[in-house]
Amino acid sequence: VLSGRGFAFRRKQKIERQYRKLLKKRRQVHSQQDDQFTDTYPEHLKHLYLAEEEKLKKRRRTPDVSVSPEEKLKKAADGIYGYVCLMVLSVSRTCPFSPRSAGTQEKFKNKTSNQKAKEDYEKIKAEHARKKEEAEKRKQQREEAQRLYKKKKMEAFKILSKKTKKGQPNLNLQVEFLLQKIQQNT
Repeated sequence: VLSGRGFAFRRKQKIERQYRKLLKKRRQVHSQQDDQFTDTYPEHLKHLYLAEEEKLKKRRRTPDVSVSPEEKLKKAADGIYGYVCLMVLSVSRTCPFSPRSAGTQEKFKNKTSNQKAKEDYEKIKAEHARKKEEAEKRKQQREEAQRLYKKKKMEAFKILSKKTKKGQPNLNLQVEFLLQKIQQNT
């Protein structure tokens, strides 16, 4: 071990690292507090928070030495009360409906995501049922057409395959069949 590089030196380095970490954490906490009034608030209320921040900065700059602590508390309470009243008024002005009818109108106008999902599910279910019925109808029509086709084929086969007593094809029946076919087409 080199001189000055023993146990005590490593301990000193460890303590310095911990101290630097602590300072770094404190800097991060302070930077978050500075952004508090600007970044995290909704746009329509931002101006109120900025105004409150300005008031707080002015109070920090000019402390009243002549005013007693009780009066300071009273002023602060009045300021907070006024601020709360201002907030309530601004919210009530922006609210498009009266408080009494709020519950009834909200129920009919705005649907929850669960209600929307149920409606979508019902629509999809109805669509599937409709498609299934159409497919069933097409299948029945196809089966009916095939049955009629086979019936006609069998009749034609019976007529055309008849033989005479000697085993020759019956040309009279074949000619009659062709005549019927021609008459049906015209």
